[in-house]
Amino acid sequence: MTATSFPSDDAARLVPALLTAAAFQSFGTVLQPPSGAGRAINAGSSERFDLVDDLQLGAFGGRAQLALFRAQARSFPLQILEMERHCLGSQTFVPWGVRRFVVVVTPAGDPPVAAASLQAFVTNGRQGVVLAPGTWHHALLAVDSGDFLVIERAASVTDCDVHRLAAPVRLACP
Repeated sequence: MTATSFPSDDAARLVPALLTAAAFQSFGTVLQPPSGAGRAINAGSSERFDLVDDLQLGAFGGRAQLALFRAQARSFPLQILEMERHCLGSQTFVPWGVRRFVVVVTPAGDPPVAAASLQAFVTNGRQGVVLAPGTWHHALLAVDSGDFLVIERAASVTDCDVHRLAAPVRLACP
């Protein structure tokens, strides 16, 4: 995935909005510390909150793979040149510690052709996301350097389509 420092103002501009569950629901699920009570477990010493019932990783022999991505903070503004998608499974990003990141997405379906179809969200540092299968998205764009837990589909069948945008899109500073 390519995102580089942006040399000029010729490209369409994309400004990240604060990530909310309602705004992101077309693209997947926002993971964040829940409010309210969970289910008591471990003789009442812990509360359990079930966040996502099915990560949809089993297609064509897929299995869940837990990885650690050590991300460098990006310099903003930067240009978005391409998007990717994973049609056979979801992809989950959760910061390990308090780390903000930007999620650039567009709905599943045909590859994005115009900047107008892209949306960008910035997390509050304590939120993660589960990208629904087929959702077009940019690779991890860390605002804060650090570690991220990633859950994705592992299998012998490759599941990553990459699409180069017709024109660069300038992602503004979150």
